[in-house]
Amino acid sequence: MERERERYEPASIEAKWQQTWERERAFHAREDSPRPKFYCLEMFPYPSGRIHMGHVRNYAIGDVIARTKRMRGFEVLHPIGWDAFGLPAENAAISRGVHPARWTRDNIDTMRAQLKRLGFSYDWEREIATCDASYYRWEQQVFLELLERGLAYRKRAILNSCTACGTVLANEQVVNGMCWRHTDLPVTPLERDVWFLKTTAYAEALLAGLDGLTEWPDAVRTMQREWIGKSHGARVKFPHVGRAGEFVEVFTTRPDTLYGVTFMSLAAEHPLARELSAGTEQEAPVREFVERILREDKHLRGAEVTTKEGVFTGGYCENPLAGERVPIYVTNFVVYEYGTGAVMAVPAHDQRDFDFARVYGLPVQVVIQPPEGGLTSASLEAAYEGPGTMFASAEFTGTPSEDGKRGVAAKLASLGRGGPEITYRLRDWGISRQRYWGTPIPVIHCTACGIVPVPAKDLPVVLPEDLDLLENGRSPLPASERFYAVSCPRCGGAARRDTDTMDTFVESSWYQLRFTSPRLETAILDERAAKWAPVDQYIGGIEHACLHLIYARFFTRALHDLGHVSLDEPFAGLLTQGMVLNKHLDKTTGEERWIKMSKSLGNVVDPDEMIRGVGADAVRMFMLFTAPPENDLKWSDEGIRGASRFLTRIWRGLLVELDMLTSAAAATSIEGLEGADLELYRKAHWAIERVTHDIDARYQFNTAIAALHELANVLDEPGAAPAVRRFAYETLLVLLHPFAPHVTEELWERLGHADHLVFHPWPSADPAALTSDEVQLVVQVNGKLRGRVTVATSATEDEVRAAALADAKVQPFLEGKSVVKVVVVPGRLVNVVVR
Repeated sequence: MERERERYEPASIEAKWQQTWERERAFHAREDSPRPKFYCLEMFPYPSGRIHMGHVRNYAIGDVIARTKRMRGFEVLHPIGWDAFGLPAENAAISRGVHPARWTRDNIDTMRAQLKRLGFSYDWEREIATCDASYYRWEQQVFLELLERGLAYRKRAILNSCTACGTVLANEQVVNGMCWRHTDLPVTPLERDVWFLKTTAYAEALLAGLDGLTEWPDAVRTMQREWIGKSHGARVKFPHVGRAGEFVEVFTTRPDTLYGVTFMSLAAEHPLARELSAGTEQEAPVREFVERILREDKHLRGAEVTTKEGVFTGGYCENPLAGERVPIYVTNFVVYEYGTGAVMAVPAHDQRDFDFARVYGLPVQVVIQPPEGGLTSASLEAAYEGPGTMFASAEFTGTPSEDGKRGVAAKLASLGRGGPEITYRLRDWGISRQRYWGTPIPVIHCTACGIVPVPAKDLPVVLPEDLDLLENGRSPLPASERFYAVSCPRCGGAARRDTDTMDTFVESSWYQLRFTSPRLETAILDERAAKWAPVDQYIGGIEHACLHLIYARFFTRALHDLGHVSLDEPFAGLLTQGMVLNKHLDKTTGEERWIKMSKSLGNVVDPDEMIRGVGADAVRMFMLFTAPPENDLKWSDEGIRGASRFLTRIWRGLLVELDMLTSAAAATSIEGLEGADLELYRKAHWAIERVTHDIDARYQFNTAIAALHELANVLDEPGAAPAVRRFAYETLLVLLHPFAPHVTEELWERLGHADHLVFHPWPSADPAALTSDEVQLVVQVNGKLRGRVTVATSATEDEVRAAALADAKVQPFLEGKSVVKVVVVPGRLVNVVVR
């Protein structure tokens, strides 16, 4: 009786098993294991505070996969680390008046303890932090190798800048014209010398590689294809008028419209914009226009809503085929980063050009006729952008436009005025950041020798952690003589160390590989990378589709070409989980809305508080049961209490029967079973088949947990023999273990087992138990469970209806009422609607 009243105390149970797993190194991945490998990885966190429910969901998903694979016979690598450099940690430290190094390492200690309290099966012996010199030393080495190969370079550029971040941003870090971190702050242009990695050298390889990533969501692959943006067309060289031997070069996907060019558009950043107007009456208006456009939101350029504006530069170029003189304008709707920053304008066949030409009184020349013909400049009310037949285009007149594209490109090539070309939307990755908390760029600037790489023997270039940030969070590195003042490795003269640091996305582009050999001191990687990589299952948010995931794919291919790895893709499988939402009262409208949890909005839920209240297992169960992984999850206090009640119910039910269960051996065969024994035995094997499928084939953890609820419901009903009940309980514990590992380990031990569920083999369903001449159906009355009936699988709907109405447990709920209708869901349930 005392055992039956023993309360379910998650805190003591969870602490016990966490200590046991750590003591026994249960999650240590062994390189010498004969078992097949499985590498499971969740995107590692920024240590910029404490973990939140988004973290819990992400890591709970990964933990179910890792634990299941371990039980299914795989040697599982499941590591964790810290994306410790960069703006998130630095800005959080600044706001609290703490040094970034101290803030980061204190947070790592806090978050590590939080993750351990959740029972995640990490190999903590492989833990890394990207702010450790032992990590970024190898990143600096790779940078120098890329520099030697011409895959890293420095140039002056006009870049996106965030005033709040105090640094320039990569193209991928600008979202709808806003900083990716400060989403309400438009970026501004800044011109300076910065470092780039040549991602464009891998554009085609990155695009082609997507075809092989069949275990990635289609949405992510589509986003990457669009971001890489492959375009077929032609390069066209328009000779400058009055500047012999010089050209304005454009890329166009419509070379068939070349004969319709009536003006040239330059981006405000294009060097020719000011060059052509210098010393002319157009110099002042061009300068004023350019400066104004550069202050505006670059994202709006080219958008349909933008009012088309421009200024004549005073310069002209010549159509290389038509021979006509073409005026050159600087406009507000050309983006410098795409193509060449110059666009040949064909008003009759491009709507933006048409709008601009109408405003500025420029000619409109029709050179493509639609199938019905009859198009004239006078009749145009909008640009005709479709295919058709070339018109007023010299020898190409009458040529279908698709054929004309190839023909015009070939003619340009024969004249030395361009030719066929493929271009990409993808730009090179600007990695320079004018911030302190990051990996120092390992180069030295010498007035005599130019840019000089830091010799490999002098790596790492260590970030000094005893420097204080300057006013407004500015980096102290440019002001620290003991950091920047060095001798040139080449000539020995006075030189200056580069004081920019690398974009934090560089650190996260290769961490998954370093986990394979995290303590290696003689090289970036060794043969262990070949054993473990690629990551078999990667888990994280879809917001990283065109940031981290593209960078990591580029970096892996670069490491391959540098001879460090044999693979060319970092992540074989990708699962993108949805956000965790909570209700928020909009004070303006008075309406409650579901939005992402946010500290600033006051709608966060503290994981530690939940663990103290209901235990880690219940928190995990709720996060996994409430919605499929790829969907957003709506927080529910009642939902998490429901998860706790389910675990408490299993705890109490098993302890009540413990003496009976431990006195029996678990049933191992369907032979000779009938009645309640047969029903429960079949249900257990049904659960094995269902849970295995839902985890292994679909990662649908919510439906897997629902199946376990069904098995628990059948266990609640008495009647089956102890041997069958023991088998069913043991099956429930094994299948439930990846979701709720602590309580299942404890109950498994209470049943007398000496082994741990961590290492217990995953069960297989008995095919004989999955087939039956009979099926059990749930019977509901007005939607509430009132009984169960067993009928022949061949029973007609009328026979099923009759059996349900005749059931002894159901009849009391029908007395004195009229049956309105009986709904039969074949193979599942009968719902009797009464009044």
